[in-house]
Amino acid sequence: MRKGTEMIRCHQPTLDELWFRESLMADPETMSYNNAWGGTIPFPRKKWESWYQYWIGNPEGKRFYRYLLDEETGEFVGEIAWHLDEKRNIHICDVIILAKYRNRGYGSEGIRLLCEAAKRSGIAILYDDIAADNPSWKLFLKNGFEISSRDDEVVMVRKVL
Repeated sequence: MRKGTEMIRCHQPTLDELWFRESLMADPETMSYNNAWGGTIPFPRKKWESWYQYWIGNPEGKRFYRYLLDEETGEFVGEIAWHLDEKRNIHICDVIILAKYRNRGYGSEGIRLLCEAAKRSGIAILYDDIAADNPSWKLFLKNGFEISSRDDEVVMVRKVL
């Protein structure tokens, strides 16, 4: 078990560090939460540069993306992000913790850091739409989110920042 998450910080990845995102997206256990939408997601090196420019190089105030870095071990343990969903005019967040690091407090710390970053960017409300069979929506509730809507497929959570 972790002693605490006080040594976790946001890390803006370099282009060469996108190997972690590639491995995160390709890990079946980590991506099992996404089974309703296809499971693992290919992220080959040939896509890295354009993805990097969109999410990190030129976010236009509409996107935020960081790794979660455990400073004690020097290992990346997950990723956090938010983006403006222009069709719905809401900010959707994303927290993914590598399966082998789950249930150690990284998810809660990631949510906390993500909410801080969103608030600093002037975002008033942060949302996430989570597959109804994915228990992670309970983690969001534990961290100050509330259910804004729910059906058989999706639980939409939100937090006023």
